[in-house]
Amino acid sequence: MLSYQHAYHAGGTADLHKHAAMCLLLERLAEKDKPFAVVDLYAGHGVYDLTGGEAQKTREFEGGVGKVWPLRGKKSPPGITRLLGGIEALNPTGQLVRYPGSPALARGFLRPDDRLILNELHPAAFIDLKRWAARDKRITLHKRDGLEALVGLTPPPIRRGLVVIDPSYEIKTEYADVPKTLRKAHRKWKDGIFLVWYPILADERHADLIAGMKSGFDGEVLACELVFDKPKGAKDAPGLCGTGLIVVNPPWQFDQAMSETGEWLAKALTKTGRHGCAWLKRDDAPR
Repeated sequence: MLSYQHAYHAGGTADLHKHAAMCLLLERLAEKDKPFAVVDLYAGHGVYDLTGGEAQKTREFEGGVGKVWPLRGKKSPPGITRLLGGIEALNPTGQLVRYPGSPALARGFLRPDDRLILNELHPAAFIDLKRWAARDKRITLHKRDGLEALVGLTPPPIRRGLVVIDPSYEIKTEYADVPKTLRKAHRKWKDGIFLVWYPILADERHADLIAGMKSGFDGEVLACELVFDKPKGAKDAPGLCGTGLIVVNPPWQFDQAMSETGEWLAKALTKTGRHGCAWLKRDDAPR
């Protein structure tokens, strides 16, 4: 299905949670001199105009980036600091008008030998993405089904890196299809880091996703969830109770860094919300 448009949800609570985790993972990859690759399977438009019609219609960004933007310059966990730096780069005047999608955030970490592999099936989003990528030789574009590309584009030529998987879940079977397809990709790229985003809804349909991620992976699997309240006047997506992330092959001590980041977000974005990380599969062997 191609009805989903991320421009309506850009900069919301789910984006902040996902993008802060991305920043933590990308920082770890960039710590070593060896090049890395980022594969973004549902890349969207690249950058989002918060003054545009889609963002203004839902105004979800007000409950997300709109709350943390005034906190820039104050002490925050590394993932938040780096995320805010990426947002500031698009808003040099101090007025919040643009928000970076995952491609823009990833691009900010790239060095000359690193690579960014973007996939987007939606025709309009693909046109915007192509225009945004311009002539950057570090970036390649694909127009394929996201889950088909998950297997088809992994492993990338550079064997260090991150895959970002954040479908719309408009089709309920995606909750079961994502772990099934990811197991195939993981068998092809056992050392890759895979970041999966999922929505937390009242009917808990994400339970199939969680169950599917508990087996079939050689590496460790970590789940992190930000469950937020719905205060009066909240502008968030209808029915969205929280936002979840699963990381396959998380780097050493990522769970601690993500817990700190998630707790900061829960405090900044909610009144009674909470954040927690739990291992779905843990390697007990000493490191």
